[in-house]
Amino acid sequence: MSDGILIFVPTYNERDNAPRMARELAALGLDADLLFVDDNSPDGTGSLLDALKSEIPRLTVHHRTGKLGIGSAHAEAIQWAYRQGYTTLVSLDCDFTHSPGDIPAMLHEAETHDVAVGSRWARKNSLPGWNLFRRILTSLGHMLTRCVLGISQDASGAFRAYRLDRIPQALFGLVQSRGYAFFFESLFILSRNGFAIAEVPITLPARTYGSSKMTTDAAIRSALYVFELASANLQTPERFLLAGITPELDPSLHDPQDWENYWSKTGESASPLYGAIAGIYRRLVIKRNLEAAIRREFPAGSCLLHAGCGGGQVDSALQHEMQITALDISPGALTLYSRNNHAARAIRHGTIFALPFPDASFDGVYNLGVMEHFTAKEIQQILTEFRRVLKPGGKVVLLWPHARATSVFVLRLCHIALSALKSRTAQLHPEEITHIRSRQHAAEMLTAAGFQPSSYHFGPADFWVQAVVIGSIP
Repeated sequence: MSDGILIFVPTYNERDNAPRMARELAALGLDADLLFVDDNSPDGTGSLLDALKSEIPRLTVHHRTGKLGIGSAHAEAIQWAYRQGYTTLVSLDCDFTHSPGDIPAMLHEAETHDVAVGSRWARKNSLPGWNLFRRILTSLGHMLTRCVLGISQDASGAFRAYRLDRIPQALFGLVQSRGYAFFFESLFILSRNGFAIAEVPITLPARTYGSSKMTTDAAIRSALYVFELASANLQTPERFLLAGITPELDPSLHDPQDWENYWSKTGESASPLYGAIAGIYRRLVIKRNLEAAIRREFPAGSCLLHAGCGGGQVDSALQHEMQITALDISPGALTLYSRNNHAARAIRHGTIFALPFPDASFDGVYNLGVMEHFTAKEIQQILTEFRRVLKPGGKVVLLWPHARATSVFVLRLCHIALSALKSRTAQLHPEEITHIRSRQHAAEMLTAAGFQPSSYHFGPADFWVQAVVIGSIP
């Protein structure tokens, strides 16, 4: 075990560079161990490195079975560094486009940042000897990651220093790419989770000691992956976020409507277009509607229950204004909620028919896109349970799809079209059984459960999708 620095270099057919790189790294005089990961190089790079172990005692060589991808080599080295207890991992290429002499500057920046990256764009004339075509390709790649993913740093380079003692190991588990896209995907995820990123100006000479291993096909795949990441960030931004609170699961709970399927990979994401539209609509339209209703009905600091919280894309801003407890029957939904809402007061696994809270626990209860999935009799049971956990004067805020909602019409068309295409009944989500029909209908539902109807609105604020139904305890 170590609490120090590990310098990692991946190799494939680097026999002319690897021994020199190992010696130059050792000659830096840093209190650091060296790790070379070789992908079974046909030119014997791995054997040459093994022969250096007696000369460089702090050298470790890992031999892999074949050329498994540059990103996978970095992912493997990172996980090994965590297991061995290193606090800092430095990574660089073996062809001397990354200079070992820049490592002390990288480590200096890593003292006050979570990750330091070598930047080709932080100083003038940093690409000496590069031909015009390669300069253009590199500049286009930087423009893509900056404009499409919003990463201002040099995102495609491998020269980095990670502070593993500050970055949770689970973060790298969110990185899916095992090729060159590993570099910008990992930096994107680090940025999305709020880790501090520093840039160190470096100069990258043309590859005098070798040639680039990135093929044209790999460059095209990486460029396309930029847009894939951007699309995924619109559809399910929580995919890139670390989980916050981990709720304890109740194995006795039964999920008759199979919400777990909806919130898992076989559910909402089984129809990527639907998932993308639903995610965007939640954040850009419903989120605004919910925030306005909650802020209007409750003072800051109120203790609220989000009963049937789903993935939590809509109440992230409210977490900093209210004390919010989230509850859902789907473990998958709770995982997404914890990623979207690190500031949640609590996250509980439970059913809205039997809330696991004492009487008079909350100032308010709210949800959206929940009540319509139950019969009128079940809704009365749910509202009665909401009333039980509310304090005197407490309120319910329900965003409830209207029978004449534009979304109801569109979803019916989608179901018809998908069923025709797939030659079977398509279901994008559990069935909607009870849409709200009018102000009178909402008042009847609330009154039957002991609430005083206090507000009802259905209109253009969300393009005529959900009625905002509010009731209070008399």
